[in-house]
Amino acid sequence: MSASLRAVSRIDAHHHVWDLSARPHAWLDSDRMAPVRRTYTLDDLAGPAAASGVEATVLVQVLPDPDETREFLTLAAGSELVAGVVGWIDLTAPDTADTLASLPAGLVGVRHGVQSEADPAWLNRPDVRRGLAAVSAAGLAYDLLTLPHQLPAAIDTVSALPELPFVLDHLSKPPIASGELEPWRGRILELAARPNVSCKLSGMVTEADWRSWRVAELRPYAETVLEAFGPERVMFGSDWPVCLLAAGYEQVAEAAGELCAGLSESETAEVFGGAARRAYRLEG
Repeated sequence: MSASLRAVSRIDAHHHVWDLSARPHAWLDSDRMAPVRRTYTLDDLAGPAAASGVEATVLVQVLPDPDETREFLTLAAGSELVAGVVGWIDLTAPDTADTLASLPAGLVGVRHGVQSEADPAWLNRPDVRRGLAAVSAAGLAYDLLTLPHQLPAAIDTVSALPELPFVLDHLSKPPIASGELEPWRGRILELAARPNVSCKLSGMVTEADWRSWRVAELRPYAETVLEAFGPERVMFGSDWPVCLLAAGYEQVAEAAGELCAGLSESETAEVFGGAARRAYRLEG
């Protein structure tokens, strides 16, 4: 794992790997996902990341599988690229605190695929809140993987746990392909009013039209989160290799650079490093 991040020029705060020989990935079974239905490793990422000036990354869970989390932590321990892991645990289990304590070093956050939960208020469940309190007590962050209609529950949860750093993944997946802004924008502004939540500038190209997207179509959504959170609470994430459905790693990084072109040098440094270091406490 990277020994020092103080001089890192860029951090990719959100990427994945997966090994199809290790366990099934049912979410890749549809024809739509066929272009990325293969194994992806850290070696596959290293070249494109380096070409984009990325020197450290955050590896994020894919499956709700504790074995995957432990494997990711092992990968991180042997990697000069991965600075931390956002893993998965069962937030609803009564022994969440014990599970967190049993994991090896390298875990910087926890994520659950709330986007797949049928209950839009899943985050408000007492057992989930108990699990999130354990995440907070362990000194970790929590990644919010939500859809726009789940943002009201996210707002309630962020408000109820002010000591827990939350990181919103993929802008909560706004409808970029259709160009609609509301009610997503209003909910983002409300969520961002809570100081314990940050947002990843990630996942936009796959919410746009995969074949014809342009940076101009992403701009209203990027400008919304930059306005709402401020650059100090917005962090670049590639969402590689999912992004390959619509764009290569370098294209995603270049698009993020264009979207941040109006920022000052210090603000740009926040988006491409500082915000991730703070949210995930990477400098330690």
